[in-house]
Amino acid sequence: MERKLPLPSMLQVFLVLGTFLLLAFSFTAKFNLPIQLALCVGWFLAMALGIKLGHKYKDLEAAAGEGIYKGMGAILILLAVGALVGTWIAGGIVPSIIYFGLQTIHPSIFLLATLIICSMTALATGTSWGAAGTAGIAMMGIGQGLGVPMPVTAGAILSGVYFGDKLSPLSDSVILASSMSEVEIVDHIKGMLPISLTAYALTAVAFTVYGLQFGGNADMAQVQAVMQVLDGTFNISILSFVPVIIVLLLLSRKFPSYPVIMLGSALGILWAILFQDRAPVEAISSVWAPLSMTSGNAFIDNILNRGGMSNMLGSVAVIIFGLGFGGLLDKVGILETVAKQYENRITNEGNLTVYTVLTAFFANVFGSAMYVSLILTPKIMSGSYDRMNVDRRMLSRSAEFGGTLTSGMVPWSDNGIFMAGLLGVSTVAYIPYMWMSFISIGLVIAFAYLGKFRPNDQRYVKSSDKSLYQTEMAGA
Repeated sequence: MERKLPLPSMLQVFLVLGTFLLLAFSFTAKFNLPIQLALCVGWFLAMALGIKLGHKYKDLEAAAGEGIYKGMGAILILLAVGALVGTWIAGGIVPSIIYFGLQTIHPSIFLLATLIICSMTALATGTSWGAAGTAGIAMMGIGQGLGVPMPVTAGAILSGVYFGDKLSPLSDSVILASSMSEVEIVDHIKGMLPISLTAYALTAVAFTVYGLQFGGNADMAQVQAVMQVLDGTFNISILSFVPVIIVLLLLSRKFPSYPVIMLGSALGILWAILFQDRAPVEAISSVWAPLSMTSGNAFIDNILNRGGMSNMLGSVAVIIFGLGFGGLLDKVGILETVAKQYENRITNEGNLTVYTVLTAFFANVFGSAMYVSLILTPKIMSGSYDRMNVDRRMLSRSAEFGGTLTSGMVPWSDNGIFMAGLLGVSTVAYIPYMWMSFISIGLVIAFAYLGKFRPNDQRYVKSSDKSLYQTEMAGA
């Protein structure tokens, strides 16, 4: 029989998490050191505590490895998106989208258009990263050409991609949040719809009003100059939309994200050879590293010298260390100790929602990955929902809002590093414009206290000895 090991004390938890947080802030803000080093030290902090509590090193190492394994899908998609961006720039696909966008989108409605285009792309594809790497990159280029500040554009992009991602049945975050909460995917999405659509409408109004100021300030001479440089550097063609349509169509038909995005990269190579007259070796090399381009226009060079798998390796390291750290926190019992401290303070559904959102957010902060948040939050909070006989759809909804919508706010998280690197805007700069996230979280908490949009289905009101899966197995 396995020996029951003690949970860490709150003092021990505070020392481990406080030291890690201090390292993370000081490394990134003061010493300009990579966050990967802080995460690496975090492993040893958690392991040291685990050994002190009686855990064997081999078991701790296995827990870290298991945490990493759960995020391998994210790592593969991250590398695939890097390849997609590199090849689509080399193949003239992204430049063509920017060119036609500058030609058709009026500055005054640009932010609204960005929100809608990015949300529809994420909804159809089920991936916020893929949507940001395709539609997001293009909208950043269009926005710069129209004179819209980059952090504002990035905020509209992130508002759109996270909205679409958390409502798409193809999304990894949706599948993870619903399955860990033992809720069917369709019911999970239905539970989020009223609040999500309300938040989306308010966000659309906010970006529309805010964007009106750019209607008369756009430097159309600069826009024309950018379009001329693009036209002179690339073979701009409407056929460039063909790979985009193929990728979006396949993803919308529920084909796996990784092979579809890599297929998009292959199409980018083909387009680079056929339409941009690039040598095959040069086109293929864009999968790994961006082509070095000098157009004479700083704006164009900044947009086009991006992409490639090699540019994603730093983010891959963050995900590996972050997922491993999350696995160690779970194994050592740090998160369980924290949950037990506030369990008795949860007296109503409003408090329950607040603590769920906070748990999901801090799992992003300390686990450095959205996957960690969406795996651990339902695991930590499910007992409180069952104790209070609350529908599990409120758990999956709050975990999704707190985990997915805040994942891009943490500078050292997988989403924070990926989005900042991809869009060329620091996390701190774009956070104030992630209006969809702030409005959604505010609404889900407010409605929980008011008792509005409260799902109530006995299938998802569980006791400690009963699960949805057990019920389904019995009826199978």
